[in-house]
Amino acid sequence: MLKQLIPPPSTASATERLRASGGALIGLLLTALCAHAMMPGQSIWLVAPVGASAVLLFCLPASPLAQPWSVIGGNVVSALVGAACQRWLGAAMPVVLLGALASAAAIGAMFALRCLHPPGGAVALTTVIGGPAVQAAGFGFGLGPVLLNSILLVLAAVVYNRLTGKRYPHTQALVHPNLHATADAVPTARLGFTPEDLDEVLKRHNEVLDISRDDLEELFLQTEMHAYQRRFGVILCGDIMSKDVVTVEFGTGLREAWKEMRQHRIAALPVLNRARRVIGIVTQSDFLAHGGIDDYRSLRERLHSFLRPSGLSHSEKAEVIGQIMKPHPQLARIDTPIVNLVPLMADSGFHHIPVVDHEDRFAGIVTQSDLVAALYESRLAQA
Repeated sequence: MLKQLIPPPSTASATERLRASGGALIGLLLTALCAHAMMPGQSIWLVAPVGASAVLLFCLPASPLAQPWSVIGGNVVSALVGAACQRWLGAAMPVVLLGALASAAAIGAMFALRCLHPPGGAVALTTVIGGPAVQAAGFGFGLGPVLLNSILLVLAAVVYNRLTGKRYPHTQALVHPNLHATADAVPTARLGFTPEDLDEVLKRHNEVLDISRDDLEELFLQTEMHAYQRRFGVILCGDIMSKDVVTVEFGTGLREAWKEMRQHRIAALPVLNRARRVIGIVTQSDFLAHGGIDDYRSLRERLHSFLRPSGLSHSEKAEVIGQIMKPHPQLARIDTPIVNLVPLMADSGFHHIPVVDHEDRFAGIVTQSDLVAALYESRLAQA
């Protein structure tokens, strides 16, 4: 019985634990110093519940309970609810009952305003039992030290989490529309579970989860990918990529690049620098878009005009590949499992993904055809 009550070991590494502890130390220290400097002469300039807020902000920065509106709104609303209970009901009931009522009312207010934050319950309780100074401050307690502490701690969390590689604030992921502007769902959403399935299950669960909906969906998708790899084996980009790839440089002329694409019957050219690092990619669509080719009848003439050098030293017309390429393209590594490319190619519209080695130098390219063939062969091998 007792063993069932003990939580399982944390999956966080020692580095992550040190990062979170260091963040709480720095965040609370900066909050206290700044609040003291900004509220000189005040007897209350640091409130205890922000210590609990620090746990969420630096240990669980992806939690919905740790987002800026939850922290600031939850703490301030709870303080105002506590002050209202103290002012209007303080003389009518015992302090124990008043504290419980204030915390319960604060939870209801946080639910209503979508700013649920666990330390808010402690803020409401502190407002009631915090002593004469807190009670004398009234609503000023929430609009003064609580508001200031919350803002300062959130600002510290934004800077610290981003400097240490954590995404904060953890905004909701946007749903990618169908690239062809139709009512169909994106390809990866047509098989397996759908976002609507997840929403329905969460509705039936009827309980607050300490994880955002998009993070939960991402975990399920990663689980599906991991299960696929376990069943059919791990195929890496380095196993299927094309290695003898035609590439161009920033200064390659448009006519020369177009000729290479036509001669080799390819639809994309990686753009490399002298160190063979990928700086961009150019596709047939880029030639058509920059050439202003929207009328099929004059396509041939416009394309020739676009590819023809102007002969001028200064011209607004694009002359070289670097002027029309897409910079900073999506890349993969030679040890990236090919299943990781499925959502990129199926949903995000990438048809060609350059592959780099462990020194970030160009090693090859994976196309949609390569991916389909590899996945098909892996299924046949298991049949």
